[in-house]
Amino acid sequence: MSDRNPGPEERREWLRQEERKRNPLGNMNDAHNGGGLTDLIGMLGWKTTGIVFSIVIVILLGLLFI
Repeated sequence: MSDRNPGPEERREWLRQEERKRNPLGNMNDAHNGGGLTDLIGMLGWKTTGIVFSIVIVILLGLLFI
């Protein structure tokens, strides 16, 4: 057995897989109730999220000043 503790991302993924095993139709309910953006942000990481937000802001500013 290993003594290493799982990181927050590994633990989150493990919990997500366990929830899917217990409730396979739960993701349809989650999609209906929202949570898409929070799942996306949690999956990407802070660097990628910052890059995506920066690109969106640049596009919006470009459209504003055209």
